[in-house]
Amino acid sequence: MIPTPAILPTLDDARPPSITDQVYEALYDRVVNLTLPPGARLSEAEVAAQMGVSRQPVRDAFYRLSQMGFVLIRPQRATTVTPISEQAVLQAYFIRCALEESCLRHATQRLSDQHLDALDALIARQDQAVRADDRSLFHALDDQFHHDICHYAGLGFVWALVKENKGHMDRARFLSLSYNGASAVREHRQILLALRRRDSDAAVAAIRHHLAQIEGIIARVRQERPGLFGE
Repeated sequence: MIPTPAILPTLDDARPPSITDQVYEALYDRVVNLTLPPGARLSEAEVAAQMGVSRQPVRDAFYRLSQMGFVLIRPQRATTVTPISEQAVLQAYFIRCALEESCLRHATQRLSDQHLDALDALIARQDQAVRADDRSLFHALDDQFHHDICHYAGLGFVWALVKENKGHMDRARFLSLSYNGASAVREHRQILLALRRRDSDAAVAAIRHHLAQIEGIIARVRQERPGLFGE
């Protein structure tokens, strides 16, 4: 007799994040925006005290960050933030290109005029953030632009995969926002123009050009701040 499979609960995407999730996100954001730069030391006890939590969720968050290559955990020694890895950045770039190019082809046929107008308004907010030199806000709005395209196309899972893999790329990109934000806004406008024209080839070319800027960013950052990179 074949056993009846257990009925699994429906996952609630709106459920509140766990304590571990909150600690992880806080540390992840600080690693990406270089508030915690390569070489920074992290103490379980200190992080737990600062965030008002027990050490277990901090330990779990450290482990998640180590699995992603952002921190190095060494027994009986301080946990440290890893250097930026050019190989990890380029791997993230490859994955992101493959996913977003495919998504853009679908989006050219699926986004409504209302969706396109919302993206236009979002780009206007990005432009304001660049003019105000608010790099953290621009970074968030940049992410939202790419997220919303996936979401409007009915491919939200694509952004989930992108987000899971883009962290190393973001560390290098965040360093470029002091000089590259205005260019990114222009590139977003080119992507939107292709979407409005329903031109999938142009949309793919635009996102490919936009994401490929990471290669020049790596070269510039390596020259200006070589100590941030590993071997």
